[in-house]
Amino acid sequence: MVKRIAEELKEHVPFTVLGAVSGIIIMVIVVLGNVPPHVSQTAFYISHPLHVLLSALVTTAMYMRYKKGKFWTAILIGWTGSIGVATISDAILPYLSGTLLNAHMEFHVPFIEEWWINLLALAGIAIGYWKQTTKIPHFGHVLLSTWASLFYFTAFGIADWIHLLPYVFLLLFLSVWIPCCTSDIIYPLLFVRKKPELPIPERQEIAS
Repeated sequence: MVKRIAEELKEHVPFTVLGAVSGIIIMVIVVLGNVPPHVSQTAFYISHPLHVLLSALVTTAMYMRYKKGKFWTAILIGWTGSIGVATISDAILPYLSGTLLNAHMEFHVPFIEEWWINLLALAGIAIGYWKQTTKIPHFGHVLLSTWASLFYFTAFGIADWIHLLPYVFLLLFLSVWIPCCTSDIIYPLLFVRKKPELPIPERQEIAS
């Protein structure tokens, strides 16, 4: 299992780097364009819920593909794997990262403050339960998570972001790379007793 996890993390590095680069470009535009914080907040509450929906779908589909468990079990795994990990990657890690960079950060827990995000998680779980589709590009998932993390910085943080860009890039990368791989691939497979050995084509489809 450890070897498989290491392989998955390695394969996802290029996608995460591209996602982090796109995030830095957007941050430069937001900062230099003096985009008001409320615009970043709106962008965050669009990208984060979509990230939750996508994560719930893939996490549940991965679990159901290899273990036809009960619906309540799928709900528990899909909800914790999406709401839990998405909150960590999109809100908690950006908050801690910004604080580490001496930025003035506000702390927010999206799924508590905006209850409807939980409904999107349930919708993703339902889709993943009845249709085990994992043909969702990982790059798209990475972009959503990267953009959500980025907009958390600019919506709820105050700092001289331009001078902090090299550090923001690294923190964006780490905030997305490990959590996304964990929620979509590693976490659901922890509940499958028999470790699945995936053929290469299917591995590429599941890497989402």
